[in-house]
Amino acid sequence: MEKRKLGQTDLQVYPITFGGNVFGWTIDQQQSFKILDGFLEAGFNFIDTADSYSHWIAENKGGESETIIGNWMQDRGVRDQVIISTKVGSVVKTDRKSLAPQYITQCVEDSLRRLKTDYIDLYQSHFDDLSTPITDTLETYDKLIKAGKVRWIGASNFSGERLLESLELAEKNGLAKYRTFQPEYNLYKREQYEKEYEPIVLDHQLGVLNYYALASGFLTGKYRSEADLGKSKRGGGMKAFFNDRGFRILKALDEVAEQYNANPASIALAWLIARPSVTAPIASVTSLDQLDDLIKAASIKLNTEDIAILDEASNWK
Repeated sequence: MEKRKLGQTDLQVYPITFGGNVFGWTIDQQQSFKILDGFLEAGFNFIDTADSYSHWIAENKGGESETIIGNWMQDRGVRDQVIISTKVGSVVKTDRKSLAPQYITQCVEDSLRRLKTDYIDLYQSHFDDLSTPITDTLETYDKLIKAGKVRWIGASNFSGERLLESLELAEKNGLAKYRTFQPEYNLYKREQYEKEYEPIVLDHQLGVLNYYALASGFLTGKYRSEADLGKSKRGGGMKAFFNDRGFRILKALDEVAEQYNANPASIALAWLIARPSVTAPIASVTSLDQLDDLIKAASIKLNTEDIAILDEASNWK
């Protein structure tokens, strides 16, 4: 397993990003610690979270994931062994979505406190804010970088047009520039990324950490009929994938997985890792057994024939 440079930063990451949205949601702190221990022991080093995770639970306020990660880093003494990415500007229960200077300035302090660290490796704009001038947001990030509180910045969920505009304004005004992009991208959902975003990230050499890498679990192969929908809290959403294309993708994953003595999840991630524009897809697990699929994915090098099988099965054109 080799490290990859994250865009035009000095961050070197292994090719799987752990998605911290499960912390404080589907797993508690004790189980989260076990998963994080296993992830680090397996050689990985990149963890992604957000200040809003996991506000959607009735008893939560947002920030629970950051708190668990901060407690783990402090308890284990591993801050210097991991690269932490978090986000600002999402919807939480008490605040509106915002990338306004005052809002970012407050939120970064809250994230630093919860993470129990004095710097964030990658700080991302979670969602675009059309009401705040782009330069106001970038100037705020610029100050945070100069203050040593943030090392690099990235964007997530922007339109291609707004991402490009942000990159151009940063260049024109000599401001902090987004060095990464976090889009939705997987074998099932390919079209928007490949049409709208991929040309931009390649042209500007952005690092890509894509979310829903396993299509919320559908690409694990665990959900193949309505009888399977109750297998997890996310199961209800799997019905949207139950169509000819979805089942064709699962069949191709099964075929390729057999060649590598792997599970479909590992192959779906390996396909992403093999994509030249992708740096480290985001994946979450809730058990150590599931973690094995991530470890396997990072060691698989798909050959051109197997990539072609998966490309054809998931073809959107």
